[in-house]
Amino acid sequence: MQPRDLSMHEPYVPGRGTKEVARELDVDPDSLIKLSSNENPHGPSPAAVDAITDTAETVNTYPKSSHTDLTARVADHWGLSPEQIWVSPGADGAIDYLSRAFLTPDDTMLISEPGFSYYPMSARYHHGNINTYPISKAQDFQQRASDILAQYNDERLLYVTTPHNPSGSELPISEITTLAEGVNDHTLVVIDEAYGEYSDNPSAIELIEEHDNIAVLRTFSKAYGLAGLRIGYAAVPESWADAYARINTPFAANKTGCQAALAAIDDQSHVEHSIETARWSREYYRKELDVRTWPSGGNFVLCEVGDGAAVAEAAKQEGVIIRDTTSFGLPECVRVSSGTRKQTKAAVDVLSEVIADIETTTAAESGVETEVGRP
Repeated sequence: MQPRDLSMHEPYVPGRGTKEVARELDVDPDSLIKLSSNENPHGPSPAAVDAITDTAETVNTYPKSSHTDLTARVADHWGLSPEQIWVSPGADGAIDYLSRAFLTPDDTMLISEPGFSYYPMSARYHHGNINTYPISKAQDFQQRASDILAQYNDERLLYVTTPHNPSGSELPISEITTLAEGVNDHTLVVIDEAYGEYSDNPSAIELIEEHDNIAVLRTFSKAYGLAGLRIGYAAVPESWADAYARINTPFAANKTGCQAALAAIDDQSHVEHSIETARWSREYYRKELDVRTWPSGGNFVLCEVGDGAAVAEAAKQEGVIIRDTTSFGLPECVRVSSGTRKQTKAAVDVLSEVIADIETTTAAESGVETEVGRP
């Protein structure tokens, strides 16, 4: 007895956690700075922590009312009806919901390359196929509707990530309108705004009332600091919103997560503080790191460092955990998440030293002189 053929499925590889790295290095986890998973370094809102504590004694009951309350609150936040909010276990849960609702066997999903590895995973779980459009370093990861439409071939689902991970590039709202109007009637354009709070651009949610082929993904994992509770949602057009009841996994969004998200969405001061820190941090990286970087609308910066794996490993040995982007097809780069001001400054000091050391060693081994620290 064996499962079906899963050879086309790639496992999702997350950034490594502090406890895992601490065991490897035999150090105190508190001595490490984790900047590999684009998490909120300020943690959750104190109000969310209180909600988690208050909910603990009632987790023996199903989260019907909590789910309903969160749905209504998120809808109110965006000026939508509750039927237009599909609460899910993380934004990846919403990706699965859309795959269930729209994909039939052998339908195709169009996604960016590089991009979030769960898009193709979800398509293949639902017996769908994948086509890709490039977001290339050669073009500074610029996103344009015309470039996406040039690769469009009548796919059922089309995913756009803005801000894009790992580059941080964005697709302006005018370009999203062009994209939605440029595809055929049966194609759903999904705008993944997992990092939307950090962006200066308006949300594509404002386009939903006029376009019934746009859905928008959001999450409480990033700016709201609730990654460990896995709460996200899709905002969808009212005309097909009732599909949710037919494809939703029963009680998939847990009670503790729903209650924490309810508290978090009402503590906008914590969110604003988190956003301000992230924006400061990403600009500090770009100013202080003497390597090539790209503008970012997210809570991270992509840096070209030569040998990404070597730089990430050396930084880890110095207590700073960053993301080697080889899995994104960018082995020459690393992605560094926004930390607190203290963490960010410490990370810049470590990375600057590590990059200079590796460049010096590489130059010595090759017998070529180089100006240390220059890309």
